[in-house]
Amino acid sequence: MTVWTKIFGDIHTRFYARTRPVVGKINGLEEKYTAFSEQQFAEETEKFKARISQGETLEDILPEAFALVREASVRTIGQRHYDVQIIGGIALHEGKIAEMRTGEGKTLVATLPAYLNALTGKGVHIVTVNDYLASRDAGSMGQIFAFLGLSVGVIKSDRNSFLYDATMEAPVVSEEELEVQTFKVQHEKLRPCSRKQAYRADITYGTNNEFGFDYLRDNLAQSVAEIVQPGHHFAIVDEVDSILIDEARTPLIISSQAGDSEDLYTRFASMAHAFESGSDFTVDEKLKAVSVTALGIEKAEKLLGIENLYTERGIKYVHHLETALRAKSLYHPDRDYVVRDGEVVIVDAFTGRLQPGRRWNDGLHQAVEAKEGVEIQKESRAVASITFQNFFRFYKKVAGMTGTAETSKEEFYKVYGLEVVSIPTHRAIARVDHTDLIFQTEKGKFKAIARKVKTLQEKGQPVLIGTVSIEKNELLSAYLSQEGVKHTVLNAKNHEREGEIIAQAGRKGSVVVATNMAGRGVDIKLGGIPGSNELYNEIKSFGGLFVLGTERHDARRIDNQLRGRTGRQGDPGETQFYVSLEDDLMRVFGSDRIKTMMGRFGIPEDEPIENRFIASALESAQAKIEGFNFDARKHTLEYDDVMNYQRKIVYERRRAMLLAGNEEITAYLNTLILEDETRRVVIDKKRHDFGEQAFLDTVRRIVLHITDTLWVEHLESMDYLRSSVNLRAYGQREPLVEYKKEGLRMFKDMEQQAISEVMNLIENMSTVPPAETVEPLLVTDIPETHNQEIKKVGRNDACPCGSGKKYKKCHGKDA
Repeated sequence: MTVWTKIFGDIHTRFYARTRPVVGKINGLEEKYTAFSEQQFAEETEKFKARISQGETLEDILPEAFALVREASVRTIGQRHYDVQIIGGIALHEGKIAEMRTGEGKTLVATLPAYLNALTGKGVHIVTVNDYLASRDAGSMGQIFAFLGLSVGVIKSDRNSFLYDATMEAPVVSEEELEVQTFKVQHEKLRPCSRKQAYRADITYGTNNEFGFDYLRDNLAQSVAEIVQPGHHFAIVDEVDSILIDEARTPLIISSQAGDSEDLYTRFASMAHAFESGSDFTVDEKLKAVSVTALGIEKAEKLLGIENLYTERGIKYVHHLETALRAKSLYHPDRDYVVRDGEVVIVDAFTGRLQPGRRWNDGLHQAVEAKEGVEIQKESRAVASITFQNFFRFYKKVAGMTGTAETSKEEFYKVYGLEVVSIPTHRAIARVDHTDLIFQTEKGKFKAIARKVKTLQEKGQPVLIGTVSIEKNELLSAYLSQEGVKHTVLNAKNHEREGEIIAQAGRKGSVVVATNMAGRGVDIKLGGIPGSNELYNEIKSFGGLFVLGTERHDARRIDNQLRGRTGRQGDPGETQFYVSLEDDLMRVFGSDRIKTMMGRFGIPEDEPIENRFIASALESAQAKIEGFNFDARKHTLEYDDVMNYQRKIVYERRRAMLLAGNEEITAYLNTLILEDETRRVVIDKKRHDFGEQAFLDTVRRIVLHITDTLWVEHLESMDYLRSSVNLRAYGQREPLVEYKKEGLRMFKDMEQQAISEVMNLIENMSTVPPAETVEPLLVTDIPETHNQEIKKVGRNDACPCGSGKKYKKCHGKDA
C-alpha cells in the first residue's frame, strides 16, 4: 500500500465515501414513492424529462430517479434494489465498470442508470453476450421500464427485432414446467417489430455482435430508409470483460465472395500428411505458428516438382504449405472447431460456444475444410470491418458490469479509459476455495475427478464441472459414466438448452459437465426450484454447489468466473481445481524443473499433491499468457486505429451524401469542378437533360457506388500492406510506422481516384431513368454471422451509374 493510498484511500474507498450520502438521499425518498399510485410513475417520468429540458442535469435528478426505479421494481417484479446495487448503479451512470460478484443482481442494477439516461431521449443500449440474455433481460426488466412509461426494444442475430408489450398475456405454465421454464415466461411479451423501431425504443437490448454489425450495415446503406441506428449515446455492457477483452482480438467483418477456392487447399492438405513435426517443420504453440525446416522445404520441392520454392512463382506455395501444416498440427476438432452438417464451425476459445459463419482468415479456414474433407467454401473479401474497441469508442459514455474485472483493470483503463470499481457484496461470502490438486497425468486426474464426483453425488451435493473444450468435456463424461455417475453434458453441440441446464445445476445430486463459460448470466439457485426453502436448506446442509475446474484457463478471469458460479448472495459453496502436468497450460508454459520434480515424487498418477511452488508456477504462467494476449489485442488496436481514422472520413462523407439535400450535393459538385470550366459546362448540360432532381439523385448514387467500390479495394490493399510491413523490420524499420505512412499515401491516392471516377461517370451519364438502375451493394438478406457476406452487382447487370451499359462494359470493366 502506498503512502497516498494510506492517506486518501484507494479508488474503491473514495468511491464508497462519495456515494454513501447519495444512497442516503435515495433511501430517504422511499416513503414518498411507496405512496404513489400506479398512474403516477409514468407521470413522474414525464416530469423528469421536462426538468432535463429546462436545464437540470442527470446528476440533479439521480436520487429521485433511482428511488422511483426501486419502487417500480418492487411493484412489478417484487425485487427491491439493495444499497450495494444502488452503489453499482451510480458507478455505471458515471461511466465506470462495476465489478459485482455472480448472483449480486447485475441485471437489476442496470435498470437504474438505464432509466436515468433514457430520460434524455437519446437512447440507451444494453449489451449482452448472447441472444438468450438479451431476450430474457428485456422481458424481465421490461416490466419495470414499461411501468415507468419507457419503451424497450430487442435486436437479435436472426434479424428479428422486438418491442416489450406489457399488454400481451403470458402463457399458462404448469407447476412441472414452471420448475424449468420460469426464465422463459417473460419472453412471450416481446412483440415483433422492425429493426428501426427496436432502436427507436428508449432502451434497446442486444448482443455486441448485432450492435456492431448494424453499425457496419448502416454504413453500407444506399438510402436513409435503410439506416437503423439513431446514434451512440450510452452503452451498458454486461459481462464487459468477455466483450471488450476476450472478443476484442477478432474484428467484426462483413464480406463478399471473391471467387472460387483453388484446388491447392486439397493438394496441400494431402501433402501435409507426409510431413513430420520436428524434422520437416517445427510448431510454436504459444504463437500458433509453424516453420518449415530445410528438410521440409526439400520434401515440398520434390512433391511439387519445382526446383526452388522461394521464387516469385513458388512463394504462393509456401503460404499454402504453412497454412496446411498449421491446420494439421494446431487446429483440432472438438477443441478449436466442430464439423457439423458438412461445415467447419469455429468454437470460441473463451465461451465454448459455436460461432457459425465466422471464418478464420488468410486461407486457414479453407485449409481446415480440406483437412476434414468437407466442401471448401469460396474465399471472401472484406467490404466493411471494425474492432470492438473502436466501435465502443463511438459511444459518448460506456459503462460495464462483470464479476471479474480487477485482474484486467489496466487494460480497461489504457484502451477504453474505464475505471474499475469493486462493489461490496450484499451478504458476506461463505464460499470455500480449496487449493489446487496437482496430478502427473491427465488420465490420473480424470480418474480422481470421477471418484470425487461420485462421492459428492452420493451425498446429494450438486456439482458443476468446468472444462476448457468440447473434447475434454466428452472425455470426462466417459470417465463419469464408467463410475456410474449420472450427469448432463453441456457444450457447443447442445447449447440450445444452455440456460435451462445451468439454471437447474443446483438440484440435489445434480452433476453438470459444461464448458467453463456456459450459461454465463444465468443464476444457479440451490435446490433448483425458486421459492422452495425446504430444498434450498437441504442443499445448504450439504455444503452448497461444488464447482470443480478440470484445468486452469489461460486467463485468471475465466477461472474466477467459474468459481463465481457458486456462493451467490452469501450461500455456502465450494470450489477446487484439478490440474495435471499434461494440461496445455503446464505443457506449453510450465518449466521443465516442475516436471522433473513431480517425476521424483514417485506417487501414483491418480494421487494428487498440493505444492505451493507448482501452484505459484501456474499463476505465473497465467500472468505470462495474459500479458501476451494483452499485447496481441493492443497490436490489433494500433493497426485498426489507422483504419479507423480513414473509416471515419469515408463513413462520415457517405452519411453526409445520404442525408444531403439538393444544395449540399450542388456544393459537393462545385468542389469537384473547381476552376474547370469545361466540366462545369458538361455538368450543366447533364442537369438540363436529366432534370434537376433526377440529376442530383443520380449523382448521389454514383458517389455512393464509387465510394463503396474503392473502399472495398482499399480495405484489401491495406490488408496486404499489413501482412507485408512486418518484413520491413528486417530492414530496421518499424512496421507500424511503415503501415501508417504507406496507408496514408494509399488513402490519399484513393481519394484522388474517387474524384476522377465520379467526374468520369457523371460526364458519361445517359438519360436512362434512375429507377432502372440497381443498387451496387444489397444489404438485405445478410446472414447473421460473425463474418457476414453481402451480394455484389453481377457483371451482366446494368451499371449502377445509370449509363445504360452492362456493368462489365462500364465501371466493372477493370474489376
